[in-house]
Amino acid sequence: MRTNLSQFFALALACNISSGEEAVRPMSTDRPDVTESAYSVAPGFFQVEMSFFDYERDRAGPDRLDSWIYGQINFKYGLSTNNDIQVVFDTHTVTRAIGADDEREITSGFGDVTVRFKHNLWGNDSGRTALSIMPYVTIPTGSDPSADAWAGGVTMPFAMTVTDRLSFGAMGQVDLVPDGETMGHDLEFLATACLGLTLTERWGAYSEIIISAGEDTAAQLRSATGFTFAVTDDFVLDAGVRIGLNHAAPDLGVFSGVSFRF
Repeated sequence: MRTNLSQFFALALACNISSGEEAVRPMSTDRPDVTESAYSVAPGFFQVEMSFFDYERDRAGPDRLDSWIYGQINFKYGLSTNNDIQVVFDTHTVTRAIGADDEREITSGFGDVTVRFKHNLWGNDSGRTALSIMPYVTIPTGSDPSADAWAGGVTMPFAMTVTDRLSFGAMGQVDLVPDGETMGHDLEFLATACLGLTLTERWGAYSEIIISAGEDTAAQLRSATGFTFAVTDDFVLDAGVRIGLNHAAPDLGVFSGVSFRF
């Protein structure tokens, strides 16, 4: 999202230079929150958003599922004033399922590749609100053979500057995901709401609510909170935690990462 330095964290997290005489919009990131940024990458810039790790634990009765993602990368390029292209992939994933009899099944490898195109409808460089539309397609390049099917969907992130220190973000998403039982596809839905807060000139924080549901899956309700630290205007570290709020949601998630542009 866009803002001056004092507002950077709140807007970049809301669910989050100059060339000659023309100012370039400040960096805005889609991480660390689930709520995507409503602002596109400035034209001609490359932007990398990468997790160091993302761990999630889900326990259902005697069964437990642990998953790790190392080096999830979102590589972006600003195509024009209001458009960017993004390639997202998991460098290495590990999933461990533990059954009631302590039987363990472990899978690991490269993840699927997702290609996204973000178009900012308004607010990239002016105004207190912004809205974008971002269709995407997921290519089944991952090592898990059970997910050998294409997927896709569309995301609409919204952002609003409330005060110089506080911002609000929201997002709606519709996904078409593979159904392994019917060999077809099901609809899934995701909605988020997020508050971002500027703590100091370099520190920022956010709090977020995440709701997801699908045709064959129970509704999941999660909360998330995290922090960012700006080493420079174009290099930001982050860390946070996700907590499941109902039985269907994963119990716990912990993550950390970095975002930078050049």
